Amino acid sequence: MGFVSSAALSFPAADLVQGNVTINRVYYVEGLNHNLFSVGQFCDVDLEVTFRKSTCFVRDLQGNDLLFGNRGSDLYTISLQESTSSTPLCLMAKATPTQAWLWHRRLSHLNFDYINLLLKNDIVIGLLKLKYVKDQLCSSCELSKAKRSSFKSKAILSSKRRLNLLHMDLCGPIRVASINGKKYILVIVDDYSRYTWTLFLCSKDETPDVLKDFLTTIQRNLQAPVITVRTDRGTEFLNTNLTAFFKEERIEHQTLTAQTPEQNGIDERRNRTLVEAA
Repeated sequence: MGFVSSAALSFPAADLVQGNVTINRVYYVEGLNHNLFSVGQFCDVDLEVTFRKSTCFVRDLQGNDLLFGNRGSDLYTISLQESTSSTPLCLMAKATPTQAWLWHRRLSHLNFDYINLLLKNDIVIGLLKLKYVKDQLCSSCELSKAKRSSFKSKAILSSKRRLNLLHMDLCGPIRVASINGKKYILVIVDDYSRYTWTLFLCSKDETPDVLKDFLTTIQRNLQAPVITVRTDRGTEFLNTNLTAFFKEERIEHQTLTAQTPEQNGIDERRNRTLVEAA
């Protein structure tokens, strides 16, 4: 954008149509190699023009970015070619690496494509309206998200109603304890609704008493009986204390084959989500 004398405007104003973009009252300036646009005319039609050190934006009253430009020396250049696609585009400035990785960590190491999707759908309050791009690999994601090939998902759910089947697993010890000294997480997932409960423990020995209290409370609150629980063969689940409780409450206790975590894949996937978020 620069300054042109009004005497240089040789022809009457006309409308410029380029793809999906229409700009009214466009003047021809003889000898000028680039198009200029009037900030005042954009403001007159209730559009906001914002200039920053290296970029500029044209937005509507709802804050949607309509045009985007970059600064070259002392002039800001806006490319209309990016706005002429038949599909709607959201043109915005690219976040700095510091901003991008900050939100990546804030959102539990979420994929950058999903971060941009959250922004597009206006789901997260406070998420800056910028384009988030991964410029390098995340060492934490490389370590925690490495996995073997997934097993095929079941086409039909095992349960017909809530609390019919509860998947349970004890995750830990976690390397860094919580403020209250908790280093274990008892993860319980309802097979029907996929609703998840997380109970924090200081040691594995607390599992029987915590689990008995949880099962008693959840059956009373939801007014539904627990039919089956599925766990691995750890001693925190296979003990006389819980065996007597399951028998008294008429709860079937299913155990997995050793070294086959895929048999309890629902709970294992929840464990991975928790560890990645931490």
